[in-house]
Amino acid sequence: MDLTGKMIVAMPAMGDPRFDRAVILICAHSDEGAMGLIVNKPLTDLSFSDLLTQLKIDANDRRRDISLHFGGPVERGRGFVLHSPDYRGGATTTHVGRAYGMTATLDVLEALARGRGPDRAILALGYTGWGPGQLESEIARNDWLTGEASDELVFGPENTAKWAGALRAMGIPPLSLSPTSGRA
Repeated sequence: MDLTGKMIVAMPAMGDPRFDRAVILICAHSDEGAMGLIVNKPLTDLSFSDLLTQLKIDANDRRRDISLHFGGPVERGRGFVLHSPDYRGGATTTHVGRAYGMTATLDVLEALARGRGPDRAILALGYTGWGPGQLESEIARNDWLTGEASDELVFGPENTAKWAGALRAMGIPPLSLSPTSGRA
């Protein structure tokens, strides 16, 4: 099973509050583990403009504002720009399936600060990570549902609606899910 480029959606009984109602794009998945970015938990204490100032990146009047997200609990000081595939940062851009790219170097931030760069992008601070077989075990335990990613779920501005939207895209009415689970 390779979930690269797919979405995983937290089930209501998720015990970890950091992943409550999380929608995660899996950016890499192999026998060695998995890495993903939460796309529906915006940061409210930091703006893109503030980040550019902190990094001493000069912006011009064409600067694009992109949203900043809590990407996950691992390496929260590290940033990842998840973007449309039109931007190529050379060897620094990782292909995430066919529909997305991920760049973790300053060149993409500099491009966005000057009004260039990818058509669509979000910046995630931190990431989610799983060791070998861990994500597969969590999926088998019904912690996550898997589905197809879409630009609206990844880049759309309505972060609070992404969890329910991801479930609806899978054909699951959000109200039909119970926060408790059991086994027959």
